[in-house]
Amino acid sequence: MPSIQQIGFVCVQSTTPNLLGKKRGDDSRIELLGFEDVTVPFNHSQGTKITIDSTTPLFSLYKKPLFLRPISSKSSTNQSSFALSSLINSSGLCPQAALSPETLKKSISSGKSSIEDSFSVSYLINSCGLSPESAISASEKVKFESPEKPDSVLNLLTTHGFTNAQITNLVRRRPVLLLANPEKTLLPKLEFFQSIDHKKNIVPNIAVLREDEVPESSIALLLTHFPEAIMQKHDQFREIVNEVKTMGFNPLKSTFVLAVHAISGKGNKSIWDRCYEAYRKWGWSNDEIHLAFKKHPHCMILSEKKITRAMDFFVNKMGWNSKMIARCPVVLFFSLEKRIIPRCSVIQVLSVKGLIKKDLSLSSVLLPVEKCFLERFVTKYEEEVPQLLSVYQGKVGILEL
Repeated sequence: MPSIQQIGFVCVQSTTPNLLGKKRGDDSRIELLGFEDVTVPFNHSQGTKITIDSTTPLFSLYKKPLFLRPISSKSSTNQSSFALSSLINSSGLCPQAALSPETLKKSISSGKSSIEDSFSVSYLINSCGLSPESAISASEKVKFESPEKPDSVLNLLTTHGFTNAQITNLVRRRPVLLLANPEKTLLPKLEFFQSIDHKKNIVPNIAVLREDEVPESSIALLLTHFPEAIMQKHDQFREIVNEVKTMGFNPLKSTFVLAVHAISGKGNKSIWDRCYEAYRKWGWSNDEIHLAFKKHPHCMILSEKKITRAMDFFVNKMGWNSKMIARCPVVLFFSLEKRIIPRCSVIQVLSVKGLIKKDLSLSSVLLPVEKCFLERFVTKYEEEVPQLLSVYQGKVGILEL
């Protein structure tokens, strides 16, 4: 058996005091993380030196910190890191030299961030299975002082069927995942994606849309914004698509997939019924409701409160016929405070002063982008009504003019 040659030693200092043994003189074994079954002895009573001999593979440690953990029954439940100076020169050899504890202490006492970095790397190696190189890279993106939050993330992934290899790959690719809220952020997403059955639902449902020549852009719209609609059971999805076609929707237009979403699922159907009753209260006929639905399908899944507030303003404050909204239902989606009231206030002022005709269409008032609206209805009349911009901005009331 070849003799072991002692070629040097290094000094080590724990970032967690007394972790290696509560009694001075306790022997512990130190594992060199990232290296195959390499351990070196450590004894408190003999100081803070670890002997490095010719069997210790230090070839890849040049100018890098090495992270250690204790191997003993007393500390098996703890996670810690140790800063190790590898004493390797530019040729990769370990010289006959030692680093004093004072020098080492100075190198690892740069503050809280260095401790966090050290713990993060140790955790990424020990609990997530990352290699030392990957752990050091990942630690630049995530920092934590204790294992509670990342442990809860790992537990959630494990209970949802993720293997150790999958977790390692996931953490390596996206380490910030360890900082996410397990219950509020991760759990809903996991439950959502686990409900997807690609083979039975999504692929055949997309095929149904393609059979009717629905454009890929519309399919992408449905997948991206309303995936729950396309994840329905295949037979149900086909029935809904056929129903939408019966209503007269053109498969080549985006309103086709919006209509599919609007009548998909028990939730949306329930909202549809409530919207239907809300519009009926404002005098819309069955044909007018379906006209509005064809123009903007999502008008049938608005909240009753939003419908009521907008209709009350248009009909009772502006004096417009409710049937006008049925012909331009998109206005129901605009913000009352940020768009509808400011613009309609300007129109009221101009109308009272006889500067514009009173039968302007909703679309000409509410649909143009802000720049176009200001040029047509504010800047154009600033000489006749100097305070018109202030009215638009809500700084001056109509009655103050």
